[in-house]
Amino acid sequence: MGLLDGKQGIIYGVRNERSLGWGCAQSLAREGARLAFSVLSEREEKDVQKLAGTLPEGARGMIQLCNLTNDGDIASLHQRLKEEFGRLDFVVHAVGFSPKDGLTGRFMDVSRESFWIALDSSMFSFVAAARAAEPLMAQGGSLITLTYLGAERVIPNYNTMGVAKAALESSVRYLANDLGPQGVRVNAISAGPTMTLAARGIPGFTDMHREARDRAPLRRNTTIEDVGDTCAFLASDWARGITGETLYVDNGLHILG
Repeated sequence: MGLLDGKQGIIYGVRNERSLGWGCAQSLAREGARLAFSVLSEREEKDVQKLAGTLPEGARGMIQLCNLTNDGDIASLHQRLKEEFGRLDFVVHAVGFSPKDGLTGRFMDVSRESFWIALDSSMFSFVAAARAAEPLMAQGGSLITLTYLGAERVIPNYNTMGVAKAALESSVRYLANDLGPQGVRVNAISAGPTMTLAARGIPGFTDMHREARDRAPLRRNTTIEDVGDTCAFLASDWARGITGETLYVDNGLHILG
């Protein structure tokens, strides 16, 4: 018996085998969940199809292109989810983006356009996903998003993403209050620096990754499996009393001064 036998949900943001979203997918599938995947491009769709083929047969659900900043895409995706799944028990949001000028130099010099792109892609996309999923979660469920310590501390070259992640963590609390009456829980996982494709695009990330390993109380780096197992816990009934929280999965890095 798996922790998530009989449950089904969707994961946004799997890009390749190093993605935090893929770590979540592996753990959710191992525990018996049936998964749908939302991807941004045809190239990612091909990659995710290959990855999904490695999961247990019962875990392999649909894969569909969807840009979470496009309301038409979101509506089309959830219509198909309604037809093929009927209901959702969990949503995993592993989506975030900032143009390069939002990740270098001074935060105050970011362009207005880049700021809104980062906020829309990294925070409001979660709100949009929650709103679309709500009709399919009449029996309750779990919404899970991914964040980072840069939401509350100044991290070099994180800049606009830090502000977007702060907004994301605040939205977790507001969504938890909105959706709590129907039994839907909303939480965030704050992962330590992890060598994902997106993270490697941050200037100086390799040094940050090494420093995290050397300084964290557990003296190790966060893995996608660490994040995935926490995600499976939050999606399960074992986490039925937890909502509106940010859970740190960073080997204790966040407790340090």
